[in-house]
Amino acid sequence: MTVAPNLALPNDAAYAEAVALAIDTAKAYYDTGESALDDETYDHLLRDIAAYEAAHPDAVLPDSPTGKVAAGAATGDIPHHVPMLSLDNVFSADQLADWGTALQRRLGHAVLAWSVEPKLDGLAVAARYYEGRLTQLITRGDGSLGEDVSHAIGTIIGLPSQLAEPLTIEVRGEVLFTKEQFEQACAKRQAHEGTTFANPRNAAAGTLRGAKNRPYVSELTFVGTSALPHPDDASELAVRLPKLPHNSIMHWVAEKGIQTTAAIPSAVVGTVARTLEEVQQRVDEIAAARADLPFHIDGVVIKCNLAIDRAQAGSSSRAPRWAVAYKLPPVEKITKLIDVEWNTGRTGIIAPRAVLEPVEIDGSTVSFATLHNVADLTRRGLMLGDSVVVYKAGDVIPRVEAPVVHLRTGDERPIPIPQVCPSCGDAIDTSQERWRCVRGRACRALPSIVYAVGRDQLDIEGLAETRIRQMLDAELIADFADLFSLTREQLLGLERMGASSADKLLAAIEEAKTRPLSRWFTALGVRGTGRSMSRRIARHFGTLTAILAADSQAIQAVEGMGPEKAALMLAELAELRPLIVKLVAAGISMTDPATATKPANADGAAEATQAAPPLQGMTVVVTGAMRGSLEHLTRNQMHELVERAGGSTSSSVSKRTNLLVAGDNAGSKLAKAESLGVRTVTPEEFAEIVAVFL
Repeated sequence: MTVAPNLALPNDAAYAEAVALAIDTAKAYYDTGESALDDETYDHLLRDIAAYEAAHPDAVLPDSPTGKVAAGAATGDIPHHVPMLSLDNVFSADQLADWGTALQRRLGHAVLAWSVEPKLDGLAVAARYYEGRLTQLITRGDGSLGEDVSHAIGTIIGLPSQLAEPLTIEVRGEVLFTKEQFEQACAKRQAHEGTTFANPRNAAAGTLRGAKNRPYVSELTFVGTSALPHPDDASELAVRLPKLPHNSIMHWVAEKGIQTTAAIPSAVVGTVARTLEEVQQRVDEIAAARADLPFHIDGVVIKCNLAIDRAQAGSSSRAPRWAVAYKLPPVEKITKLIDVEWNTGRTGIIAPRAVLEPVEIDGSTVSFATLHNVADLTRRGLMLGDSVVVYKAGDVIPRVEAPVVHLRTGDERPIPIPQVCPSCGDAIDTSQERWRCVRGRACRALPSIVYAVGRDQLDIEGLAETRIRQMLDAELIADFADLFSLTREQLLGLERMGASSADKLLAAIEEAKTRPLSRWFTALGVRGTGRSMSRRIARHFGTLTAILAADSQAIQAVEGMGPEKAALMLAELAELRPLIVKLVAAGISMTDPATATKPANADGAAEATQAAPPLQGMTVVVTGAMRGSLEHLTRNQMHELVERAGGSTSSSVSKRTNLLVAGDNAGSKLAKAESLGVRTVTPEEFAEIVAVFL
């Protein structure tokens, strides 16, 4: 991997080296969509160059990338009617406030309206329509001249080839890959060229430029961000359009059938803010939604919404003064794939894990990343020693996107694929994409039992992993159902197990029998269903008997259950039936207390009672330390309580939040709820609301 020179450049030689690296990196990106540096390193490099030039103005090189659109590396021969500039960057709330204050000082008055939109991670283009027909597609290039990529017309979602009206207009925006489109493009590229793209941003640039030379077509997506009339157009529209507020222009563009942020998830849709405080609040909301978006964003764009402010602020040679990009912390980096570990999970699934050269991403050090399965390794064409792009967003587990093929040295090696189960040495079932030990759950009895008795499942106090291992070694149990058949005499036969400890453990096991259906279903470890889905299944069916009697169509009636998940759940329940039979024989009924007494409808689901639960239809966020009657509840148990009372839970506060339960040290979520006017209650007040469900 190419390494940037030491930052905080010490002398002219280091400065010259940094300039050369920045130019080479930008040229590689704009020529082929490939670069040797990730975004954060490149941004940091440019900031160091600019800082050195500010301190040493006599040393500035003529080919320096500062002050130039696309770092001066992009080429093209199609003139832009109006310069197509880059954006300056800010990286924190303080920098945003400083930029906004300086802009308002330049204008001589407060900005009354700010446009706030996600910064889409793609390639900037200008789409020219003549009398309603899309005739030309041009990249930004150096801001004055762009490259003609009109060969891609017809392959870009959101950019119609023909408008309903005979308009002559130029719409500017970003061409990008959604996450789904990126996966499809990588599969096509590997099938034809043997390699995958490094990341969606580079892939969009490379695909757009190279489409005419490829034997296959990869679909892209367009999102418009501005519009302007043709300079020779003297129509009423041409006169009126530049005078409109930015949000009105984008509304007009969307009405013409061109995709804008109005068509993307509402959590990040373009909005108008009245103050810089509201701007920062919207930035935080977009950042919080980043991990769940169907495409990548790398920041938020803030603009003066009013045309008069934009005209008065003007532009520099590189960027408009009335707009800025608030760059979010990077969620991807380039690092080395050192090794691949193979592990067998508690359900027998054999999964690879990437061992990485440690790298800082999104505020944490990443040394491992998921690789999913053997098919995923093959699709991505990974090799040991590869430079790889590692992606992480929010709390999502890091994953390896793809190898950076153009950085290969020839020393890379194939990844060894296991021929037998890495846990027990038995055979591997390779009939499905996710390989599995032929012994299934029996291969990993210990982690399966440890998981089942954990606090958020059966919560059997006193049953630690060492004690479970003792029981397995003594052949007292083979699975967690056997726990409910243990006798006092069997426990007393275990080393370091006294009479008092045995009685306490038996009492804890007996108490676990009263756990609600959702906990039992989670303890079963059905693949494809976690704690949240288990709660939805329990509420829908009410009893385990109803679940076992359900067919695929009935299971799909549960929120979030599609055909594939339903089929997997049926297969899992069939495999788990012997375990379930043992549990039933031990006297465990497995019912949901909130729904089990309701009459069942035709598909086996419990009917709703006439009285609506207190949180019916409400989205609830729980934050801070609980107290009083809620003090003993874990966060998962709080979520269970919310859902029993008819609500749904969320991890972040937004305009869709109906209620915030704010415990001690609630922090930023409480402040955000107050700014949005979200109803806030203390733990004591919440306990009164849901008292009947406690």
